[in-house]
Amino acid sequence: METQAVKSVIVAGTGPVGLIAALGLARAGFSVDLVGPDARTDDRRTTALMTPALKYLSALGVLHSLEAEAAPLSVMRIVDATRRLIRSPVVTFRAVEIDERYFGLNIPNRVLNATLSEAVAGASSIRWHKTLVDRWTTTTGQISAGLADGTTVEAELCVAADGRASPAREAAGIRTTVHSYPQAALVLNFAHDRGHGSTSTEFHTETGPFTQVPLPGNRSSLVWVVRPRTAEELALLDDTALSRRVEEQMQSMLGRVSVEPGRQIYPLAATLPARFAQNRIALVGEAAHVFPPIGAQGLNLGVRDVIDLVETASKHRDGPGSERSLSIYDRKRRPDILARTGAVNLLNMSLLSNTLPAQIARGAGLGLLGSLAPLRSFFMREGMQPGSGIASALSQLRPDFGSFAIGRGPKA
Repeated sequence: METQAVKSVIVAGTGPVGLIAALGLARAGFSVDLVGPDARTDDRRTTALMTPALKYLSALGVLHSLEAEAAPLSVMRIVDATRRLIRSPVVTFRAVEIDERYFGLNIPNRVLNATLSEAVAGASSIRWHKTLVDRWTTTTGQISAGLADGTTVEAELCVAADGRASPAREAAGIRTTVHSYPQAALVLNFAHDRGHGSTSTEFHTETGPFTQVPLPGNRSSLVWVVRPRTAEELALLDDTALSRRVEEQMQSMLGRVSVEPGRQIYPLAATLPARFAQNRIALVGEAAHVFPPIGAQGLNLGVRDVIDLVETASKHRDGPGSERSLSIYDRKRRPDILARTGAVNLLNMSLLSNTLPAQIARGAGLGLLGSLAPLRSFFMREGMQPGSGIASALSQLRPDFGSFAIGRGPKA
């Protein structure tokens, strides 16, 4: 049951993070003005949400509606498919090693968007303005958004969930560092003869990862990172030719492949703001971090943005957009965001690098993960929830510490 709304918040952006932010803030007792068009229904991508994020969606009352069209991720595997001098061994991560049934669920974005949209529409303390913001105005005590339909909404806090180009971030005066990669991601779904066994396989190639992620039945989603021109060439192939290319790239691991209609291409880049909150505007999702699609970190990081922001705003209910509140949010998110973006960008650069030291370092790191179970367990827990690997390690040293461990997801 939602508590009485006492303070107003504007959420700009209606992608998954914006919708989750609106629901989370409404559940915490805030009055929410959500600004943005209807959520996309043409997005062919899928999102692998780890169990901590699923636990939050369950608390928001939307997880049950997602499970029927989602596939569990019980095993995650990294395969070095490069042709370089030094290659890494296959590294396999199994959820049972950390006492979980699965790491998370792979959910089609169209299903995720539709479910979140329905929940937002049913929340009495959320007013959805299906338009765009034309201008932002910040004063000492509030922030106002002038909308394209001529209306104005005011609040004490704005949540910028309006994407990597984020007009709200620009209005806050937050500078960003942007790096474009010579890569693009070809995204599609495909059917296959053999069962995937709830296993996701990330093939590392010289141009980036080729990642197969399970869908219900004998189907999978694919994110294939290649050079931009190659992505265009692949997208122009007929179904038979592209199916053959996908099967060859997967080394026929899942048998005969049949690609499904709908192919999309996304240029890759990395974006990192200097701050994550300023001038009554807090950044979440791709307004706060953009990096290549490696290791299923993107939306999971965005959900943690929302969780930390809702917690901070709730603790500073008298001034959720105050300098003090936003400073606390900035400090809270900084270590997690910097660590995740740094690790993903470093791994991506190591794939693109032809230098021997980079190959040696990458091979040695993955080799240690594959051979040392305690290290592998630590990284699996940390990959799901920051701090959970450390908590688990400490609990082995001090049994009484186990009750403070974090990061356990639902045993659905």
